[in-house]
Amino acid sequence: MKDSRPAEDHVAIRRRRFCPACGGRFTTYERVQLRDLTVVKKNGKREDFDRDKLSRSIRIALQKRPIEHERIDQMISGIVRRLESMGDSDIPSDTIGAIVMEALARIDTVAYVRFASVYKNFQAADDFEEFVHELRPPAPSSEDD
Repeated sequence: MKDSRPAEDHVAIRRRRFCPACGGRFTTYERVQLRDLTVVKKNGKREDFDRDKLSRSIRIALQKRPIEHERIDQMISGIVRRLESMGDSDIPSDTIGAIVMEALARIDTVAYVRFASVYKNFQAADDFEEFVHELRPPAPSSEDD
């Protein structure tokens, strides 16, 4: 027996299943995958794209931030769909990082800075200060009339 319905992020099918051998019930999630993606690292190394690895890094950046889990899942699904629809199965890691930073910047600036600190390999407090300074809009100039 199985019960199927769309998952919360509306890009997966959630199925409740029953094992006739042991009588246990379990849930599976099925997602449409447009193509197999390969991540091309900066050093030229290639590895299969791992949605779970992407999800973990985003969730670490968003840890203890007031963002609902459903919104995070939707963001991750959107990033994956965007990567799959780029037309090429080889995706540079820089491209993935830039897309993630763009998505995080829209929902939480603290998570954006956290992710950037790892992605851009900040080494000192000055790196943070410079990055955050770039985020701030320029102060309005007070011109004397």
